[in-house]
Amino acid sequence: MLLLGVVVTLQGVLASVIYSLIGLVVFVAGFYVIRLILPYDVHKEIEVDQNTALGIVIGSFILGLAIIIAAAIGG
Repeated sequence: MLLLGVVVTLQGVLASVIYSLIGLVVFVAGFYVIRLILPYDVHKEIEVDQNTALGIVIGSFILGLAIIIAAAIGG
């Protein structure tokens, strides 16, 4: 099937969905590991105590993990 000038196949769509699900599972697992490693409650520190530095660190971790997963999926 031709969609907006791109050939779309069922195999390609299925592969994209599977890789997306695998990437999400790895991302969530990585986030829970970082929460287990840290010696304090991340939710409390960021939302209740307004710890901006921890928010930046967690945001950087999320971006770094997403870049690694995207590179692994993209090949």
